[in-house]
Amino acid sequence: MITLRGLTKRHGDTVAVDGLTLDIEEGRVTGFLGPNGAGKSTTMRMILGLDRPTAGRALIDGKPYASLRHPVREVGSLLDAKALHPGRSARSHLVAQARSNGIPVRRVDEVLATVGLAEVARRRAGAFSLGMYQRLGIAGALLGDPKVLILDEPVNGLDPDGVRWVRELVRAQAAQGRTVFLSSHLMSEMQLTADRLVVIGRGRLLADTPMAELLAASASASVRVRTADPDDLRGLADRLLVHDGVSVEPARPPGGGAGERNEIVVRGLTAGEIGDLVHRLGVRLHQLHSVCASLEQPYMELTEHSVEYATRTAKV
Repeated sequence: MITLRGLTKRHGDTVAVDGLTLDIEEGRVTGFLGPNGAGKSTTMRMILGLDRPTAGRALIDGKPYASLRHPVREVGSLLDAKALHPGRSARSHLVAQARSNGIPVRRVDEVLATVGLAEVARRRAGAFSLGMYQRLGIAGALLGDPKVLILDEPVNGLDPDGVRWVRELVRAQAAQGRTVFLSSHLMSEMQLTADRLVVIGRGRLLADTPMAELLAASASASVRVRTADPDDLRGLADRLLVHDGVSVEPARPPGGGAGERNEIVVRGLTAGEIGDLVHRLGVRLHQLHSVCASLEQPYMELTEHSVEYATRTAKV
C-alpha cells in the first residue's frame, strides 16, 4: 500500500502539490489523472524519494522509500523511460540494476521475454524507438518482482497491441495482490484499465473514487428502458420524474429521427433503481440497459477549473 498524508511540495511561491491525503491500496489498479502541470509526476517523485516534500509524508507499506532495504525488490517504477545510457544494450542496462540490488541475472532474461525485447536484448538502447524504450522501462520496473508498481505514462509511444498488453499486464499484477499506481492521458484506456481513480488539479485532490461510481454519477450516464406497452411507458415516465434530478426523454434511433414509441432514456437513476420501480408497478419490460458514460466527460467536469494551460478556440 502507498499512503500519502498531507503531502505538499512548494517551489518558492508555487505550490506543485497541495496537501494530498489518500491511500493507494493493494489488489487494484489505481489510475492517476490530472491536467498538465497538476502535480502528478511530482507526487510520484516524492513517493519514490526523488523529491523531498515541503510538508507531509509518503509511505510505502508504512515506510519512506529511502528506508527500504531492497527498494527495487519492493517497488518497481517507471518515470522516464529514456533515463538510461544510450550506449548500453537493453540487457546490460538491466544486468547492472540486477547486480546492484542482489537480483539473480537470470531474472533479466525473464523480464526481457515478458516485455517482448528478448530478440533485441543485446542491441544498444540508443537505437530503440519510443515504444521499445517504454518496454525496457517496464522490464526494469518488473525486475525485482515488487509488491508495488508506480508507472508514469507507461503506454506513451506504444502501438495498440502494446497498449492492450500493458493493460493486461497491470491488471494481472493487481490480481496477484500488488499495488499498481499509474498515470495516463488516454481516457479511454484508463477507463478500461483502472479500478479506482485519483484525480488532481493544481496539486489538490479533486476525486478519489471507484471508476464505476464516477461513471455512474456523470451527467452523460443513462439507462435505456423499453416496455411492451406505450401506455405503461408513459405511466413509468411520470413516476420516474417524481424523483429529484431525474430526466426522461424519448430514445432516438442510431440514425436520428423520431423517438421510439416504446423506449425512453433516463438520467439520474441507475438501472437497478429503475428495475425496482418497474417491479413494484408490474410493468412488463423488453429492455433495461445501462449506457456507460465516457470517462472523458466526468474528468472534464472535475478539472474544468484546474487547467493550468487553458486554450481558446481559434476564430476562422
